[in-house]
Amino acid sequence: MKLFLHIGRYCLLMLKVFAKPEKASIYYRQIIKEIDKIGLNSIGIVLIISVFMGAVITLQTAYNFESAFVPRYLIGLGARDSMLLEFSSTMVSLILAGKVGSNIASEIGTMRVTEQIDALEIMGINSAGHLILPKIIAALFFFPILCAMSMITGIAGGYLSVLLTNAVTPGDYEYGIHIYFVPFYIIYAMVKILIFAFIIASVSAYFGYNVKGGAINVGKASTQAVVYSSVLILLFNVILTELLLAK
Repeated sequence: MKLFLHIGRYCLLMLKVFAKPEKASIYYRQIIKEIDKIGLNSIGIVLIISVFMGAVITLQTAYNFESAFVPRYLIGLGARDSMLLEFSSTMVSLILAGKVGSNIASEIGTMRVTEQIDALEIMGINSAGHLILPKIIAALFFFPILCAMSMITGIAGGYLSVLLTNAVTPGDYEYGIHIYFVPFYIIYAMVKILIFAFIIASVSAYFGYNVKGGAINVGKASTQAVVYSSVLILLFNVILTELLLAK
């Protein structure tokens, strides 16, 4: 029953979030700030992890392809498709759920326990829309950019590992990157990252917005936000894979 309670409260909160904004110019400034906090501040960690993951995927694939009957260019193909299909969308979203989601929940939760949200309500401001909508829009706008950057740097990380270790020739790796390329894989990844972005921003905001108590409860809400966002990302990853890739 508690699950249905959370679902109902979440839906009611989203109705408030997407209500007609009072003043568009204020929302525009808030969105720019959130893009900086949510998006730009996440570039570093996404690039670093993507480079190393691309390198690890390439090396693991190379060292496990021992058979002489397996073409070496499949190493580049495997690294490319692993980044496009799974890592740059799903794994990056799980990382962002921990970084961005906990930040959103703790920020809004702190405003709740310090009665700043109550003050906004008293002034006649739609606090849900004012605080949450810019975060959702910023995530929807910038997460696809992070996904694209992850794809590029992951493949580049694989190429760098090839140059440093000679696990496979650079020519074979480059050939594998180009061969059998399916453009729909990029669309698939972007659809997933958009849905995951909405999940991270809205679920984290929900737990922060409904905090009751003091600072300890803010910490609990932040943990809940990360856990629930991660579970929903994995659940929707299975659903979207079945819907978009099943033939």
